[in-house]
Amino acid sequence: MTDQADRPAGRGGGRRPSGPANGSVTVSPGGAVAAEQGSNVDGALPHGLGAPVPPPDGDAKVQGTFPYPADLWAEGLLWAAVLRSPHPHARIRALDTAAAAAMPGVRTVITHRDVAGDALLGKAVPDRPAFASEVVRYHGEPIAAVAADHPETARLAAAAIAVEYEVLDPVSDPEQAFEAEPLHPDGNLVRHIPLRHGDPAATGEIVIEGLYRIGRQDAAPIGAEAGLAVPRPDGGVEIYTATTDPHADRDRLAACLGLTTDQVKIYVTGVPGSLGDREDLGFQLPLSLLAIRTACPVKLAATREESFLGHPHRHPTLLRYWHHADREGKLVKVEAQLLMDAGAYADDSAEALAAAVSFAAGPYVVPNAVIDGWAVRTNNPPSGYLRGEGAVQVCAAYEGQMDQLAARLGIDPGELRARNVLGTGDMLPTGQTVTCPAPVAQLLAAVREAPLPSLPKDGPVEEWLLPGGPDGAGEPAAVRRGVGYALGMVHQLGAEGADEVATATVKVEGTVATVLCAAVDSGQGFATLARQIVQDVLGVDEVHVAPVDTDQPPAGAGGRGRHTWISGGAVDRAAKMVRTQLLQPLASNFGMSPELLTIADGKIASYDGVLSTTVAEALEGKELWATAQCRPHPTEPLDESGQGDAFVGLSFAAVRAVVDVDVELGSVRVVEMAIAQDVGRVLNPRQLRARIEAGVVQGMGAALTEHLRVARGTVRRPDLADYALPTALDAPDVRVVALLEERDVVAPFGAKAVSTIPLVVSPAAVAAAVRAATGRPVNRLPIRPQSAVGVG
Repeated sequence: MTDQADRPAGRGGGRRPSGPANGSVTVSPGGAVAAEQGSNVDGALPHGLGAPVPPPDGDAKVQGTFPYPADLWAEGLLWAAVLRSPHPHARIRALDTAAAAAMPGVRTVITHRDVAGDALLGKAVPDRPAFASEVVRYHGEPIAAVAADHPETARLAAAAIAVEYEVLDPVSDPEQAFEAEPLHPDGNLVRHIPLRHGDPAATGEIVIEGLYRIGRQDAAPIGAEAGLAVPRPDGGVEIYTATTDPHADRDRLAACLGLTTDQVKIYVTGVPGSLGDREDLGFQLPLSLLAIRTACPVKLAATREESFLGHPHRHPTLLRYWHHADREGKLVKVEAQLLMDAGAYADDSAEALAAAVSFAAGPYVVPNAVIDGWAVRTNNPPSGYLRGEGAVQVCAAYEGQMDQLAARLGIDPGELRARNVLGTGDMLPTGQTVTCPAPVAQLLAAVREAPLPSLPKDGPVEEWLLPGGPDGAGEPAAVRRGVGYALGMVHQLGAEGADEVATATVKVEGTVATVLCAAVDSGQGFATLARQIVQDVLGVDEVHVAPVDTDQPPAGAGGRGRHTWISGGAVDRAAKMVRTQLLQPLASNFGMSPELLTIADGKIASYDGVLSTTVAEALEGKELWATAQCRPHPTEPLDESGQGDAFVGLSFAAVRAVVDVDVELGSVRVVEMAIAQDVGRVLNPRQLRARIEAGVVQGMGAALTEHLRVARGTVRRPDLADYALPTALDAPDVRVVALLEERDVVAPFGAKAVSTIPLVVSPAAVAAAVRAATGRPVNRLPIRPQSAVGVG
């Protein structure tokens, strides 16, 4: 699957798309502006589905020659800077750009007045102004942009723009949003989902109540946002950037610029990390406007502070739960109230809320459910898509409830979960029957049966790795070990009637195949997957994956295993159509059907051995191609009671976390994370494990360190010094104890998404382990030291 394939295969010196209409675009150091996504020309390397194909771009990335958008350059290039609001909520009383425009080296200054078309941006709901005009709704909202001949000149000019603000009280508490004056013309409520399942009046003998808070995690990509816009002679613009959804971006940009989609073209460059949406339109639109206004190429490279302020984050969420159970621990009913902070604009909050409400009870059989979810606008930074949206928040809460219930009943937490696990054929609280493989019981058994790591006391004291680091201030006598379990689930592809479709073309000339598909390889490995598919189907070794641009048919955004299922499925269908074109003449010569011929190890043979030739001989002098689409079965929106078949597929995982906690300092060290995962089918064992490890470490960050601090709507210290990402020194041992390969028959290749589910479950497992070590309630992520101090 895409998640299971290797990382993007673009490399310095690869092919570049057709050049821009005005100016020459290059990359430094070395390489093309949009590197070829991947090729495999060494037949000795492992290839084909199921093989441990190595990342072809690994050397280039380590050596620093892989082309990223920050490396872009063009003749006559200007530099852009954006003026952002220092206030989370204010009226703009006056805006004066004269001083900035008069500065030497400044070519132009733009504001909301220069947006010729529809001035609203937004992923799912266009409700965000390109530039604030009358009201500022969040800290960091763009107000104006400048183009100058030097980056420092551009920044100084942006700072010279005079803005007179009337500062207003921000609505920073989402609970206040229900009663506050409307912050937006569309109101403060983005969506409310009232889910009702079974008997709402049902009660259990045991009732567990809990209140949980999940913080604001950021994607914090290794490379901040950057891009280059080049004007076209027809008044349009070409954009070179690391977007993960080029066609959607092109369509919205064209609307904002007052252009046709034919006048806007996006070239996708190397993507420097993507755990959510990349290159928000708030970066692309100023670039495009400045390039058109100046008739020059314009580059924008965001600082880390601008990156934190400019792109959406994970939804902070407040969750109230009541779990009803009988005295044997069987769940009777789950009640929940979920409140998601959408920030100033809607973005994809409606979709995130649907996932949160749908999975609020977790991978457990729950006959009755009363769940209400709200997403509301505030004056906090915008929230948006980040891997595992909705599912991360509720998993931490419902697993906290299961731990509380186990403690109340005196039952082992693993055993309590085993008594309630979901399986194929069971029903979700949304009324949808689980038809895909759901081996939750097997996953839980695998992590429960895995051997535990040895205790520190088994080795010399000087070799102990204490919480707080090897030179930390902790004392061994204050360290307590805890073991915690968590189960989780996520959906695959879009939901609630989303139109999912991708198109791919496979061309073969001689013994060289080329794949054209607009699925962006953002690090999840689609380029490698596409090569593996073509190698499997056609038996050729040399396969190239063309760079992505918007001249190709759309393939949609990445995420939730989409490019494995949809884009990979389209490549597979196109390759099989080419295979038929290749085999049909050979089969006809022998009076047989093409289905009776096989391709393996570079050879074509009939079932009876009468026909035998090599793929190279059969392709000699031929040029074959085919285009195909892939679309999964349709879904439907949740109805007024939160019921409906909203999801195409589901994936599951179980995680056991082992932690050491210094109960005097409240510091936590994650010793080991053991994971068992439902993968459907292993398409690339090497990258499968890499993606699982990456998801686990990101989840550990959400559990312990990652939190973008916001006080009354103002982001505090938006930098990587304050926003603490886990490093290699923080990463625990990650043990993959089981990969369950029960193929999903409705999915191409039978594979499932693998990157998201480890991230969803790991924070809940770490929290459970800290509870076990300290006996204290842990109801907030990330876990604060004061929550781990002392023993309850």
